[in-house]
Amino acid sequence: MTVLVVDDSPVMRRVLCDMLIAHGHRPLEAADGNAALAQFGAHRPDLVLLDVELPGQDGYAVARAIRAAEAGSWTPIIFLSGHGDDRSLWDGISAGGDDYLTKPVGSLALMAKLHAMQRLQRMRRRLVELSAELQEANERLENLSRVDPLTGLGNRRDFDLRLASELDRCRREGKPMTLMLCDVDHFKRYNDWLGHPAGDACLKALAEVLRGVVSQRPRHAACRYGGEEFALLLPEAPPSGALAMARVLQRVLASRALPHPKSKVSPYVTLSGGITTCTPDDRTNAADLVLRADAALYTAKQGGRARFWSFDMQVEAIIPGMPRSACDTSSDDGWR
Repeated sequence: MTVLVVDDSPVMRRVLCDMLIAHGHRPLEAADGNAALAQFGAHRPDLVLLDVELPGQDGYAVARAIRAAEAGSWTPIIFLSGHGDDRSLWDGISAGGDDYLTKPVGSLALMAKLHAMQRLQRMRRRLVELSAELQEANERLENLSRVDPLTGLGNRRDFDLRLASELDRCRREGKPMTLMLCDVDHFKRYNDWLGHPAGDACLKALAEVLRGVVSQRPRHAACRYGGEEFALLLPEAPPSGALAMARVLQRVLASRALPHPKSKVSPYVTLSGGITTCTPDDRTNAADLVLRADAALYTAKQGGRARFWSFDMQVEAIIPGMPRSACDTSSDDGWR
């Protein structure tokens, strides 16, 4: 170990340093408190042998300064004193010391104390390592608990946590918050005709499309809301921007041309979606936003599916190749 020896007596320092060297340790020396703190800051020794009686600030003050400078780490401190009474021991421990040796110090006693401190250090390091490993494992579990295993998107728990967090942030910053709920059109017929493995593959392909679309904007996220329903969280997206996002999503999905032989609206897989946007205030809550997006989704389905409906814009975004609604007069507004 590297051991800092703090004593105002050159003779005592020499005796202690010789003992340490004889047993394979590397000593550093300091004759007063200021020199001790300078050495400690520069070299971060493994252990400190600290005389109680020093010129200027005493050993107790030096020990307290060392503890204050460690910032969460721990360096063993063994006090050295000519007083071996219980009060001196108590004062040393209270000041941050870990053990106490009475002068004159014998070689065997010193090595025993150092060996004990080494063992404590090894135990502490192992505990720190285990704590870090446990924290890393907990973080992995936390991440896994928020991921849908089939699609790799955030799951319902991730959606709930993200929505609450983004609502709070948009509320603080006075920014709009948009929620988009999407549903695969006639997905039950897809599963019934092609089988659940094909249905799973379809959901994975849709997740890839959604992930690609939201990746164009920081903090936008796609989640699997449940079953064949997905949610897009679009913080800072205004209503016109959300509609533009829906059109991009429809065009990308149309380009994938995923076959849906039993769909009633298209030979390919399509989505219906509901969009709602608000600038959150103290009365805004996640449940109301979900209800409004769900109501918009229901309106899109009632309107013929394969389209997105926005109450805020009072317009539809319709998948390419599908009949356009007479009320669909919006533009992309250049948002994307």
